[in-house]
Amino acid sequence: MANLTLTDQDFEAEVLKSDVPVLVDFWAEWCHPCRIVGPIIEELAQEYAGKLKVGKVDVDSNQVAGNYGIMSIPSVLLFKNGKVVATLVGAQSKDNYKKEIESVL
Repeated sequence: MANLTLTDQDFEAEVLKSDVPVLVDFWAEWCHPCRIVGPIIEELAQEYAGKLKVGKVDVDSNQVAGNYGIMSIPSVLLFKNGKVVATLVGAQSKDNYKKEIESVL
């Protein structure tokens, strides 16, 4: 699997201090739209391997989502140089994600 499983413990090192942009999918096992978005995020991880880091944060087991005001899931945040540069809330098309990714690469 190309996705990183991110936790409160490694979020800063993997996301905020990353040399490349990072796409973070905030999700939960019980969230049906999250399960729809999951395979799309996986495809993006493979397509952008080497240019973009892709990770998932389970909001039920990690507090970091609260730091970014995540109120509904799935929420996909795009980080560059440790800052949020794009936020996509709810299930989106692959094209929508790609458009945001391309804008920061």
